[in-house]
Amino acid sequence: MGSALRVGVVGCGDIAATYLRNAARFPEFTVVACADQNETAARSRAEEFGVPARGVPDLLAAPDVDVVLNLTPPDAHAEVSLSALRAGKHVYSEKPLATNGADGRRILAEARERDLRVGCAPDTFLGVGLETARALVEAGSIRRVTSASAFFTAADREGWHPNPAFFYAPGGGPLLDMGPYYLTALVTLLGPVAEVTALRGIGRPTRTVSSEPRRGEVIPVTVPTHDVVALRFAGGALANLVTSFEAHRSASPHLELHGEAGTLVLPDPNTFGGPLRRYEPGTKTWEDVPLRDGPTDNARGLGLADLCAAIREGRPHRASGDLALHVLDVMEAVAESAQQGRHVRLEDVDLTSAPERQVPA
Repeated sequence: MGSALRVGVVGCGDIAATYLRNAARFPEFTVVACADQNETAARSRAEEFGVPARGVPDLLAAPDVDVVLNLTPPDAHAEVSLSALRAGKHVYSEKPLATNGADGRRILAEARERDLRVGCAPDTFLGVGLETARALVEAGSIRRVTSASAFFTAADREGWHPNPAFFYAPGGGPLLDMGPYYLTALVTLLGPVAEVTALRGIGRPTRTVSSEPRRGEVIPVTVPTHDVVALRFAGGALANLVTSFEAHRSASPHLELHGEAGTLVLPDPNTFGGPLRRYEPGTKTWEDVPLRDGPTDNARGLGLADLCAAIREGRPHRASGDLALHVLDVMEAVAESAQQGRHVRLEDVDLTSAPERQVPA
């Protein structure tokens, strides 16, 4: 096997364009084919980026594909990832790993049985903004982190996405759609989540599409569109998380960490750069923290590149299936807590073998 692993893309929607555009910047892999159940979409992406289009079964069976990049809609993630693993391919999936924990465990069990790797987005926690924040936490910049706050708010999926119905159907909603960015950032900074308490609701029962080509179509909303979540981490820190498709705008920071010796305001976890700010009680001032070297633009594909490098080098990869499964378990616990009106404890999870897992002292 050469130095660059050969990647086949399954799923040629909007996010595929970003991955294909970014592929040239990562020498760890090369895209050799793309496929989609919609053959027109596959041919369009193939022509746009100069890669061969294949049928999905042909791509999965192809001997010249080492890794399948699974960019299908969330409700197809498990089926495609399992099919790829059974065909002997490593897998890197867009988030979430699956739409339920049982399917997530099936994926990881299949990979272990076949000695294959599973990676999963988001990889934004590998960007310089959150990496700089992690280095500050590990160095004790604000001493022990006691609490955190996280806010995602938006209200217009139907205003820009060409096919927005899935955002409001099972497998969608703000938590499954955007929660992985916030939860992955928090887990890599604070360690595993131990307990969840949540309230959820639907603000509007229907949405009217204002984007093309489905302008005017009315979408029924069948999943919660506003989540209010309390998290207790195994290390003791408490956090509140809000994910919402109901709030048009918010002035709240995307992420904040509160420590015994100060506060960190972190960048949007759906980005790779900054800004990053720190408040020091002694000086009573906010300061902009210089970022470490690295890409600050949209570097999606960074996790896939690390997976490919890790396979060659025989080391753990950072955007791991175990990390993604824990995040998925947290999101399932949110649903269980809200439905049953109780605290939900998560099983103890050990992420210490993964290099992204560092518990602050």
